[in-house]
Amino acid sequence: MAFENLSPVSDSVIAQIDLLNEQCLGHAIKVHSRENGLPELKGVNIAILGVRESRGSVNHIENSLDFSAIRRAFYSLYPGNWHTIISDLGDLQPGESSSDTYYALKEIVTDLVKKNVVPVILGGSQDLTYAIYRAYDGLDQMVNLVNIDGHFDLGNSSLPITNKSFVGKIIVDQPYNLFNYSNIGYQTYYNSQEEIDLMEKLYFDSFRLGSLTSELTAVEPVMRDADVVSLDLTALQSETLGFMHPAHVNGFNGREICAIARYAGLSDRVSVFGIFEYILQAKNETGAALIAQLIWYFIEGVNYRMNERLENRETDFLHYSVPIDDELLSFYKSTFSERWWIEIPFIKGVNNKLKRNTLLPCTEEDYINACNQEIPERWYKAKRKNEI
Repeated sequence: MAFENLSPVSDSVIAQIDLLNEQCLGHAIKVHSRENGLPELKGVNIAILGVRESRGSVNHIENSLDFSAIRRAFYSLYPGNWHTIISDLGDLQPGESSSDTYYALKEIVTDLVKKNVVPVILGGSQDLTYAIYRAYDGLDQMVNLVNIDGHFDLGNSSLPITNKSFVGKIIVDQPYNLFNYSNIGYQTYYNSQEEIDLMEKLYFDSFRLGSLTSELTAVEPVMRDADVVSLDLTALQSETLGFMHPAHVNGFNGREICAIARYAGLSDRVSVFGIFEYILQAKNETGAALIAQLIWYFIEGVNYRMNERLENRETDFLHYSVPIDDELLSFYKSTFSERWWIEIPFIKGVNNKLKRNTLLPCTEEDYINACNQEIPERWYKAKRKNEI
Protein backbone atom coordinates (compact mmCIF):
# COMPACT_ATOMS: atom_id res chain seq x y z
CA MET A 1 0.00 0.00 0.00
CA ALA A 2 2.83 2.42 0.82
CA PHE A 3 4.14 2.35 -2.76
CA GLU A 4 0.87 2.54 -4.69
CA ASN A 5 1.22 6.28 -5.45
CA LEU A 6 4.64 5.98 -7.07
CA SER A 7 4.89 6.77 -10.77
CA PRO A 8 7.56 5.09 -12.94
CA VAL A 9 10.70 6.68 -14.30
CA SER A 10 9.92 8.37 -17.61
CA ASP A 11 10.18 6.36 -20.81
CA SER A 12 12.69 8.82 -22.26
CA VAL A 13 15.09 8.23 -19.35
CA ILE A 14 14.63 4.46 -19.64
CA ALA A 15 15.34 4.65 -23.38
CA GLN A 16 18.62 6.48 -22.75
CA ILE A 17 19.94 3.55 -20.69
CA ASP A 18 20.32 1.48 -23.87
CA LEU A 19 22.72 4.11 -25.23
CA LEU A 20 25.00 3.96 -22.19
CA ASN A 21 28.13 1.89 -21.77
CA GLU A 22 27.29 -1.51 -20.28
CA GLN A 23 29.33 -0.68 -17.18
CA CYS A 24 27.37 2.48 -16.34
CA LEU A 25 25.04 2.63 -13.35
CA GLY A 26 21.95 2.74 -15.54
CA HIS A 27 22.47 -0.94 -16.40
CA ALA A 28 22.99 -1.94 -12.76
CA ILE A 29 20.03 -0.18 -11.13
CA LYS A 30 16.66 -1.83 -10.65
CA VAL A 31 14.39 0.81 -12.18
CA HIS A 32 10.64 1.29 -11.74
CA SER A 33 9.46 1.38 -15.34
CA ARG A 34 6.05 1.53 -16.98
CA GLU A 35 6.77 -1.77 -18.71
CA ASN A 36 8.12 -3.78 -15.76
CA GLY A 37 6.49 -2.07 -12.78
CA LEU A 38 8.04 -1.67 -9.33
CA PRO A 39 11.18 -3.71 -8.74
CA GLU A 40 11.44 -6.20 -5.91
CA LEU A 41 13.07 -4.75 -2.79
CA LYS A 42 14.57 -8.02 -1.61
CA GLY A 43 18.32 -7.57 -1.38
CA VAL A 44 18.15 -3.85 -2.22
CA ASN A 45 20.37 -1.60 -0.09
CA ILE A 46 19.58 1.87 -1.44
CA ALA A 47 16.39 3.20 -3.03
CA ILE A 48 16.19 6.48 -4.94
CA LEU A 49 12.85 8.28 -4.68
CA GLY A 50 11.70 11.57 -6.18
CA VAL A 51 9.00 13.58 -4.39
CA ARG A 52 7.30 16.13 -6.61
CA GLU A 53 6.11 18.37 -3.78
CA SER A 54 7.14 22.00 -3.31
CA ARG A 55 4.03 23.69 -1.91
CA GLY A 56 5.73 24.10 1.45
CA SER A 57 8.22 26.59 0.04
CA VAL A 58 7.77 30.19 1.17
CA ASN A 59 8.74 31.14 -2.41
CA HIS A 60 6.55 28.50 -4.04
CA ILE A 61 5.94 28.94 -7.73
CA GLU A 62 3.47 26.55 -9.32
CA ASN A 63 5.45 24.26 -11.59
CA SER A 64 5.85 20.55 -12.18
CA LEU A 65 9.01 19.06 -10.74
CA ASP A 66 10.84 16.61 -12.93
CA PHE A 67 13.98 14.75 -11.81
CA SER A 68 14.75 13.26 -15.23
CA ALA A 69 17.88 15.39 -15.75
CA ILE A 70 19.31 14.15 -12.43
CA ARG A 71 18.52 10.56 -13.33
CA ARG A 72 20.13 10.86 -16.76
CA ALA A 73 23.28 12.27 -15.19
CA PHE A 74 23.35 9.65 -12.42
CA TYR A 75 22.66 6.67 -14.69
CA SER A 76 25.57 7.71 -16.93
CA LEU A 77 28.11 7.55 -14.08
CA TYR A 78 30.28 4.51 -13.45
CA PRO A 79 30.04 2.74 -10.08
CA GLY A 80 33.00 2.30 -7.80
CA ASN A 81 34.02 -1.07 -6.44
CA TRP A 82 30.55 -1.38 -4.92
CA HIS A 83 28.63 -4.24 -3.40
CA THR A 84 25.35 -2.38 -2.83
CA ILE A 85 22.22 -3.03 -4.85
CA ILE A 86 20.41 0.14 -5.94
CA SER A 87 16.79 0.62 -6.93
CA ASP A 88 15.06 3.66 -8.43
CA LEU A 89 11.46 3.64 -7.24
CA GLY A 90 10.36 6.52 -9.44
CA ASP A 91 8.41 9.52 -8.13
CA LEU A 92 5.81 10.20 -5.48
CA GLN A 93 3.21 12.50 -7.01
CA PRO A 94 1.89 15.39 -4.87
CA GLY A 95 -1.30 14.62 -2.98
CA GLU A 96 -4.47 16.67 -2.77
CA SER A 97 -2.73 18.69 -0.06
CA SER A 98 0.80 18.84 1.31
CA SER A 99 -0.31 16.82 4.33
CA ASP A 100 -1.41 14.03 1.99
CA THR A 101 2.07 13.99 0.47
CA TYR A 102 3.59 13.96 3.97
CA TYR A 103 1.50 10.95 4.92
CA ALA A 104 2.42 8.99 1.79
CA LEU A 105 6.12 9.82 2.17
CA LYS A 106 6.05 8.89 5.84
CA GLU A 107 4.59 5.46 5.04
CA ILE A 108 7.14 4.80 2.31
CA VAL A 109 10.12 5.80 4.46
CA THR A 110 8.90 3.72 7.41
CA ASP A 111 8.53 0.68 5.15
CA LEU A 112 11.97 1.13 3.57
CA VAL A 113 13.81 1.67 6.86
CA LYS A 114 12.14 -1.41 8.36
CA LYS A 115 13.47 -3.36 5.38
CA ASN A 116 16.98 -1.94 5.98
CA VAL A 117 16.81 -0.06 2.70
CA VAL A 118 18.34 3.44 2.80
CA PRO A 119 16.15 5.91 0.89
CA VAL A 120 17.86 8.69 -1.08
CA ILE A 121 15.10 11.23 -1.51
CA LEU A 122 15.03 13.96 -4.13
CA GLY A 123 12.67 16.74 -3.26
CA GLY A 124 11.06 19.93 -3.84
CA SER A 125 10.67 21.89 -0.62
CA GLN A 126 12.68 20.89 2.45
CA ASP A 127 9.63 20.72 4.72
CA LEU A 128 9.41 17.15 3.40
CA THR A 129 12.03 16.45 6.07
CA TYR A 130 9.20 16.71 8.60
CA ALA A 131 7.44 13.75 6.97
CA ILE A 132 10.69 11.77 7.01
CA TYR A 133 11.14 12.51 10.71
CA ARG A 134 7.56 11.41 11.42
CA ALA A 135 8.34 8.09 9.73
CA TYR A 136 10.28 7.19 12.89
CA ASP A 137 7.07 7.35 14.94
CA GLY A 138 6.50 3.74 13.96
CA LEU A 139 10.11 2.71 14.47
CA ASP A 140 10.17 3.27 18.24
CA GLN A 141 13.43 5.20 18.40
CA MET A 142 14.72 8.70 19.01
CA VAL A 143 16.14 10.61 16.06
CA ASN A 144 19.26 12.64 15.41
CA LEU A 145 18.63 15.06 12.55
CA VAL A 146 21.43 16.75 10.62
CA ASN A 147 20.48 19.69 8.41
CA ILE A 148 23.02 20.94 5.84
CA ASP A 149 21.69 24.43 5.41
CA GLY A 150 22.56 28.11 5.67
CA HIS A 151 19.38 28.52 7.74
CA PHE A 152 18.38 26.88 11.02
CA ASP A 153 14.77 26.53 9.73
CA LEU A 154 13.31 26.98 13.22
CA GLY A 155 10.78 29.57 12.05
CA ASN A 156 7.48 30.17 13.81
CA SER A 157 6.12 26.80 14.87
CA SER A 158 2.68 28.27 15.63
CA LEU A 159 2.12 28.97 11.92
CA PRO A 160 1.55 26.40 9.13
CA ILE A 161 4.68 24.44 8.29
CA THR A 162 7.03 25.74 5.59
CA ASN A 163 10.52 24.95 4.38
CA LYS A 164 11.78 27.63 6.80
CA SER A 165 9.95 26.38 9.91
CA PHE A 166 9.91 22.56 9.69
CA VAL A 167 12.59 22.15 12.37
CA GLY A 168 10.49 24.23 14.77
CA LYS A 169 7.55 21.91 14.07
CA ILE A 170 9.75 18.87 14.70
CA ILE A 171 10.76 20.29 18.08
CA VAL A 172 7.26 21.10 19.36
CA ASP A 173 4.99 18.48 17.76
CA GLN A 174 4.15 15.24 19.54
CA PRO A 175 5.24 12.51 19.73
CA TYR A 176 8.64 13.83 20.74
CA ASN A 177 11.19 11.71 18.89
CA LEU A 178 13.95 14.27 18.40
CA PHE A 179 17.08 13.65 20.46
CA ASN A 180 19.45 16.06 18.74
CA TYR A 181 19.46 18.55 15.90
CA SER A 182 22.68 19.61 14.18
CA ASN A 183 23.04 22.33 11.58
CA ILE A 184 25.99 22.20 9.22
CA GLY A 185 27.02 25.31 7.31
CA TYR A 186 24.78 28.01 8.79
CA GLN A 187 25.37 31.60 7.68
CA THR A 188 24.81 34.08 10.49
CA TYR A 189 23.10 36.77 8.37
CA TYR A 190 20.34 34.30 7.44
CA ASN A 191 19.39 33.61 11.07
CA SER A 192 17.93 35.91 13.70
CA GLN A 193 19.66 36.33 17.05
CA GLU A 194 16.58 34.77 18.63
CA GLU A 195 17.11 31.59 16.62
CA ILE A 196 20.83 31.52 17.42
CA ASP A 197 20.02 31.88 21.13
CA LEU A 198 17.41 29.11 20.91
CA MET A 199 19.95 26.72 19.35
CA GLU A 200 22.21 27.37 22.36
CA LYS A 201 19.37 27.05 24.86
CA LEU A 202 18.36 23.64 23.48
CA TYR A 203 22.00 22.46 23.37
CA PHE A 204 21.79 21.80 19.65
CA ASP A 205 24.93 21.68 17.52
CA SER A 206 25.64 24.33 14.89
CA PHE A 207 28.67 24.81 12.64
CA ARG A 208 29.28 28.02 10.73
CA LEU A 209 30.11 27.76 7.05
CA GLY A 210 33.42 29.56 7.45
CA SER A 211 34.67 27.27 10.21
CA LEU A 212 33.88 24.14 8.20
CA THR A 213 35.45 25.15 4.90
CA SER A 214 38.81 25.30 6.67
CA GLU A 215 38.26 22.06 8.61
CA LEU A 216 35.72 19.88 6.83
CA THR A 217 36.64 16.79 8.87
CA ALA A 218 34.65 18.30 11.77
CA VAL A 219 31.54 17.08 9.90
CA GLU A 220 32.47 13.40 10.21
CA PRO A 221 31.66 12.76 13.92
CA VAL A 222 28.37 14.66 13.56
CA MET A 223 27.34 12.46 10.63
CA ARG A 224 28.47 9.35 12.50
CA ASP A 225 25.69 9.87 15.06
CA ALA A 226 22.96 10.95 12.61
CA ASP A 227 19.81 9.07 11.60
CA VAL A 228 18.45 11.53 9.03
CA VAL A 229 20.53 13.87 6.87
CA SER A 230 18.68 16.63 5.03
CA LEU A 231 20.49 18.76 2.45
CA ASP A 232 19.09 22.13 1.36
CA LEU A 233 20.60 22.95 -2.04
CA THR A 234 20.64 26.63 -1.10
CA ALA A 235 23.56 25.71 1.18
CA LEU A 236 25.70 25.55 -1.97
CA GLN A 237 27.26 28.43 -3.87
CA SER A 238 24.80 29.52 -6.55
CA GLU A 239 27.33 29.11 -9.37
CA THR A 240 28.01 25.53 -8.25
CA LEU A 241 24.43 24.58 -9.14
CA GLY A 242 24.27 26.58 -12.35
CA PHE A 243 22.60 29.45 -10.51
CA MET A 244 19.60 27.38 -9.52
CA HIS A 245 19.38 29.62 -6.43
CA PRO A 246 21.02 32.85 -7.64
CA ALA A 247 20.62 34.78 -4.37
CA HIS A 248 22.79 32.33 -2.41
CA VAL A 249 26.19 33.61 -3.43
CA ASN A 250 28.02 31.94 -0.51
CA GLY A 251 27.97 28.29 0.46
CA PHE A 252 29.77 25.00 0.02
CA ASN A 253 31.46 24.34 -3.29
CA GLY A 254 31.09 21.13 -5.28
CA ARG A 255 34.07 19.30 -3.79
CA GLU A 256 33.09 20.21 -0.23
CA ILE A 257 29.46 19.11 -0.52
CA CYS A 258 30.46 15.83 -2.19
CA ALA A 259 32.87 15.14 0.70
CA ILE A 260 30.05 15.87 3.18
CA ALA A 261 27.73 13.50 1.29
CA ARG A 262 30.40 10.80 1.53
CA TYR A 263 30.70 11.35 5.29
CA ALA A 264 26.93 10.88 5.53
CA GLY A 265 27.15 7.63 3.60
CA LEU A 266 30.02 6.34 5.74
CA SER A 267 27.96 6.75 8.90
CA ASP A 268 26.74 3.40 10.20
CA ARG A 269 23.63 5.14 11.54
CA VAL A 270 22.30 7.26 8.67
CA SER A 271 19.14 5.59 7.42
CA VAL A 272 17.71 8.41 5.23
CA PHE A 273 19.48 10.95 3.01
CA GLY A 274 17.45 13.73 1.43
CA ILE A 275 18.33 16.40 -1.15
CA PHE A 276 15.82 19.24 -1.28
CA GLU A 277 14.98 22.59 -2.87
CA TYR A 278 15.54 21.33 -6.39
CA ILE A 279 14.16 23.77 -8.93
CA LEU A 280 13.57 22.61 -12.48
CA GLN A 281 15.40 24.81 -14.95
CA ALA A 282 15.71 24.45 -18.68
CA LYS A 283 19.13 23.13 -19.72
CA ASN A 284 20.65 23.34 -16.24
CA GLU A 285 22.98 20.42 -16.79
CA THR A 286 25.38 21.77 -14.16
CA GLY A 287 22.91 21.46 -11.29
CA ALA A 288 21.70 18.02 -12.37
CA ALA A 289 25.28 16.76 -12.77
CA LEU A 290 26.32 17.91 -9.29
CA ILE A 291 23.25 16.38 -7.63
CA ALA A 292 23.95 13.11 -9.45
CA GLN A 293 27.50 13.18 -8.10
CA LEU A 294 26.19 13.92 -4.59
CA ILE A 295 24.14 10.74 -4.78
CA TRP A 296 27.18 8.87 -6.13
CA TYR A 297 29.37 10.01 -3.21
CA PHE A 298 26.71 9.10 -0.65
CA ILE A 299 26.45 5.59 -2.10
CA GLU A 300 30.26 5.38 -2.20
CA GLY A 301 30.24 6.10 1.54
CA VAL A 302 27.59 3.45 2.21
CA ASN A 303 29.78 0.88 0.45
CA TYR A 304 32.60 1.57 2.87
CA ARG A 305 30.61 1.51 6.10
CA MET A 306 32.55 -0.23 8.85
CA ASN A 307 29.59 -1.35 10.99
CA GLU A 308 31.61 -1.10 14.16
CA ARG A 309 29.86 -2.61 17.16
CA LEU A 310 30.20 -0.17 20.02
CA GLU A 311 29.03 -2.77 22.52
CA ASN A 312 32.37 -4.50 21.95
CA ARG A 313 34.27 -1.60 23.44
CA GLU A 314 36.07 -3.85 25.92
CA THR A 315 37.77 -5.86 23.16
CA ASP A 316 37.77 -3.72 20.01
CA PHE A 317 38.57 -0.32 21.47
CA LEU A 318 41.39 1.33 23.37
CA HIS A 319 40.21 3.15 26.50
CA TYR A 320 41.64 6.45 27.72
CA SER A 321 40.58 8.22 30.94
CA VAL A 322 41.13 11.97 31.22
CA PRO A 323 40.45 13.81 34.51
CA ILE A 324 39.16 17.38 34.13
CA ASP A 325 38.15 19.30 37.25
CA ASP A 326 35.56 17.07 38.94
CA GLU A 327 34.87 15.05 35.76
CA LEU A 328 36.54 11.89 34.50
CA LEU A 329 36.15 11.74 30.74
CA SER A 330 36.31 8.33 29.05
CA PHE A 331 37.53 8.18 25.46
CA TYR A 332 37.47 5.13 23.22
CA LYS A 333 39.50 4.62 20.05
CA SER A 334 38.61 1.89 17.58
CA THR A 335 41.51 -0.44 16.88
CA PHE A 336 39.98 -1.07 13.44
CA SER A 337 39.11 2.38 12.05
CA GLU A 338 41.04 4.54 14.55
CA ARG A 339 37.91 6.65 15.00
CA TRP A 340 37.19 8.18 18.41
CA TRP A 341 34.21 8.27 20.78
CA ILE A 342 33.63 9.87 24.16
CA GLU A 343 31.33 8.38 26.78
CA ILE A 344 28.32 10.38 27.95
CA PRO A 345 27.34 9.81 31.60
CA PHE A 346 24.17 7.73 31.55
CA ILE A 347 21.24 9.35 33.30
CA LYS A 348 18.79 6.88 34.81
CA GLY A 349 15.19 7.39 33.86
CA VAL A 350 15.76 8.89 30.40
CA ASN A 351 13.23 7.96 27.75
CA ASN A 352 13.87 4.32 26.93
CA LYS A 353 13.10 5.03 23.27
CA LEU A 354 16.59 6.48 23.11
CA LYS A 355 18.10 3.01 22.74
CA ARG A 356 21.46 4.58 22.04
CA ASN A 357 24.89 3.65 23.08
CA THR A 358 26.31 6.13 25.55
CA LEU A 359 29.28 6.78 23.28
CA LEU A 360 29.28 10.07 21.38
CA PRO A 361 31.42 10.29 18.21
CA CYS A 362 34.29 12.73 18.51
CA THR A 363 37.72 13.41 17.04
CA GLU A 364 41.26 12.78 18.18
CA GLU A 365 41.55 16.53 18.57
CA ASP A 366 38.79 16.38 21.21
CA TYR A 367 40.91 13.90 23.14
CA ILE A 368 44.02 16.05 22.83
CA ASN A 369 42.10 19.13 23.95
CA ALA A 370 40.71 17.21 26.93
CA CYS A 371 44.26 16.29 27.90
CA ASN A 372 44.87 20.05 27.91
CA GLN A 373 41.90 20.49 30.27
CA GLU A 374 39.38 21.62 27.64
CA ILE A 375 35.96 19.91 27.87
CA PRO A 376 34.62 19.05 24.38
CA GLU A 377 31.62 21.25 23.62
CA ARG A 378 29.52 18.45 22.06
CA TRP A 379 30.10 16.26 25.14
CA TYR A 380 28.96 19.08 27.41
CA LYS A 381 25.82 19.69 25.32
CA ALA A 382 24.97 15.98 25.21
CA LYS A 383 25.43 15.68 28.98
CA ARG A 384 23.23 18.73 29.64
CA LYS A 385 20.58 17.39 27.25
CA ASN A 386 20.48 14.09 29.13
CA GLU A 387 20.02 15.94 32.39
CA ILE A 388 17.02 17.96 31.20
